[in-house]
Amino acid sequence: MRRPIIAGNWKMHKTIQESVELVSTLKRNLLGVHHCEIVVCPPFTSLIVVKEVIDGTNIVLGAQNMFWEKKGAYTGEISPEMLVSVGCKYVIIGHSERRQYFHETDETVNKKMLSAFASGLIPIVCVGETLQEREKNITFQVIEKQVKIGLANIPSNKVESLVIAYEPVWAIGTGKTATPEQAEEVQAYIRAIYSEMYGSIPAENIRILYGGSIKPENISELMKQKNIDGGLVGGASLDADSFTKIVMYKS
Repeated sequence: MRRPIIAGNWKMHKTIQESVELVSTLKRNLLGVHHCEIVVCPPFTSLIVVKEVIDGTNIVLGAQNMFWEKKGAYTGEISPEMLVSVGCKYVIIGHSERRQYFHETDETVNKKMLSAFASGLIPIVCVGETLQEREKNITFQVIEKQVKIGLANIPSNKVESLVIAYEPVWAIGTGKTATPEQAEEVQAYIRAIYSEMYGSIPAENIRILYGGSIKPENISELMKQKNIDGGLVGGASLDADSFTKIVMYKS
């Protein structure tokens, strides 16, 4: 039985004070909730203060990005060891905004994923097609390439730990959401590719999240799908009330 994950990606939002206020409210709202794993991913500047608030609770810490080297002359980058030292359990890798604005590739995604595993972090690796790619009917080709290159060479003892997030780029921050059926179709395909790569048992055990304009109004229908194991929530995670409602979905 795959335990669902609801992860909030705060992106480039929230000052330190705002981060503390948000997560303090979430801590109160979600006390005693254990049907899913709750993850918050604040900006780097707020990681340590958020960790202090959630320490010992049912909320765990994630980061939004990392570099693949342990240390060095890489101005502006953050290493996996730094994330571990601040208390992160998860790290988002290859989000579509990283690919779009910062030119990340399937190859750099793979480097980051392997480095995250080597440092004791659990990567949440994002894949997904653009609107143009969907309209050209090449969604499956795009997804297959992203999975086969981005998720290559995972150590055998880590193949069941990976988390994948399917985020159709055309649904991120647009208010458009893939229908539950559209999301399920692609997420089942992702699981099938992963089965080809690492075997049916790891593929059955990994968790695949949906990301793309998740709201309290659509989370329940999404979570009824066989291959949707949670959500990577963007804008709706910035409001304590809406994120609480998403975590408390009824399947």
